Amino acid sequence: MKRLMQGNAAAARGLYEAGCCFASSYPGTPSTEITEEAAKYDAIYSEWAPNEKVAMESAFGASLAGKRSFCGMKHVGLNVAADPLFTVSYTGINAGMVICVADDAGMHSSQNEQDSRHYARAAKLPMLEPSDSQEALEFFRLAYDISEEYDSPVIVKMCTRVAHSQSLVETGERREIPARPYEKNIAKYVMMPGNAIKRHPIVEERMKRLQSFAESSDINRIDSGNDSSLGIITSSTCYQYVKEALGDRYPVLKLGMIWPMPDKKLREFSGHVERVVIVEELDGFIEEHCESIGIKCEGKKLFGCLGELSQNIIAEKLGLPTHSGLKLPDSVKIPARPPMMCAGCPHRGLFFTLNQAKCTVLGDIGCYTLGAVAPLSAMEMTLCMGASVSALHGFSKAGEKNAVAVIGDSTFMHSGMTGLANIAYNQSKGVVIILDNSITGMTGHQQNPTTGLNIKGEPAGKIDLESLCRAMGFRRVRVVDPYNLKECAEALKEELAADESSVIISRRPCALLKNVKHKPPLRVEPSLCIGCKACMKIGCPALSIKEGKAHVDETLCVGCGVCKQRCRFGAFRGGE
Repeated sequence: MKRLMQGNAAAARGLYEAGCCFASSYPGTPSTEITEEAAKYDAIYSEWAPNEKVAMESAFGASLAGKRSFCGMKHVGLNVAADPLFTVSYTGINAGMVICVADDAGMHSSQNEQDSRHYARAAKLPMLEPSDSQEALEFFRLAYDISEEYDSPVIVKMCTRVAHSQSLVETGERREIPARPYEKNIAKYVMMPGNAIKRHPIVEERMKRLQSFAESSDINRIDSGNDSSLGIITSSTCYQYVKEALGDRYPVLKLGMIWPMPDKKLREFSGHVERVVIVEELDGFIEEHCESIGIKCEGKKLFGCLGELSQNIIAEKLGLPTHSGLKLPDSVKIPARPPMMCAGCPHRGLFFTLNQAKCTVLGDIGCYTLGAVAPLSAMEMTLCMGASVSALHGFSKAGEKNAVAVIGDSTFMHSGMTGLANIAYNQSKGVVIILDNSITGMTGHQQNPTTGLNIKGEPAGKIDLESLCRAMGFRRVRVVDPYNLKECAEALKEELAADESSVIISRRPCALLKNVKHKPPLRVEPSLCIGCKACMKIGCPALSIKEGKAHVDETLCVGCGVCKQRCRFGAFRGGE
């Protein structure tokens, strides 16, 4: 049966057809939908883990117990999971274990532009790279067979374009794989030095066998061409760009297994063309390997290592016409849309309060990172998940005062608790503000350990943030409503003046949640508005100035009343 499927949905279908039984992930764009789609198959137990490290360790545990398992994450999430990643390469697996990492070339929703292929080489693990939805299904299915044949976890690398584009997919039936019995094997699974040193030679031998597989498998294939003056070596979404820009004129070696690479096939291909060009996004990973085995090639000097490639860029840099003989049209210029918090966002009132307090705000990863954007401009640092809390400790110990850390509820559960423990243990002074909007907002409303619901929306364990913070040693823990500017300002002033560290929980559900009931939209009484623009300083997209007066877009306004509290002249009406 053929159907149009997003790459991530096809990947989930591949998990299902391969007989996967366990999936644990932390949401991160562009990987999130794989686990969301997997959760729709009752045969796959699916969950959101507190972070990627926990997800990978849980997937390993399920594999150890004999069930095919999966964990998924975005590229920066693989950094968090790197600790178990490198060691599970040594232990190997019992039942098949597949790890998905989704890179974000172009940084559409990420804080860096990281090339995850380096992890496969460093951890000595096989990595597959699909180039469309059909291959996503097939490669995820194949990855389990490779995993069990070679006693190794297998990494499947997606990217934003493959993950979120749609193409035709032919689906199949699920293979019911019998559970492999768990057998106690201390030498294999207990990675103390005496055992680990004996596992390393096994890893090296495995990589040799995997390279032989790479040479013989049609996952690495050559598309023939009529003109041997140029040969292209490529993979992933770049393969699609190459074929669209250049058609079938030149031979193309498409790498579906990006590590280990088929050295013999690379050399043979290169020997049959006059010029070899490597087309790949971000780092020159393929190019460096080709050069290391004696292949003269070009790549990064043509395309650079920044951002995404495209059909236009490839044709332009190669100085070649497209397969139609026509120059590709210039990209359509789309007007820029400045990022901003949604109308009614519960974070807005809190960030306005921080702006007014003139304190140093150390931020974290989430939709609340937009607190750094004008006119709120109330965030001065964002590094990685959980860094706001840890950085506040160092900032305060270095002698700086009047500083706060802001962190979302999901991010706090991901990486914030250890930083908070450090503050409690080493006694620094500062205010940690947990922005509890009752959901994981930035990646599209996934549940987390503080919401009381699991990935399917069913009742689950619920972490009590107030009790948790008190148990960690904080005597000063208070909850505020971010829609109440006066309450927020008083709480912030008191906690900054306190002689000890404290936690403020800013609690109100995300305005976009379906179960949130909104008040009627506000309106402006023109005769009372003097056009002072004080309301505009909160940065709400529902507010604008028209003919010198404040104006409310009733299609956007949710009646939160934050702007009403800013008006000294009572010009805002309604919202009750």
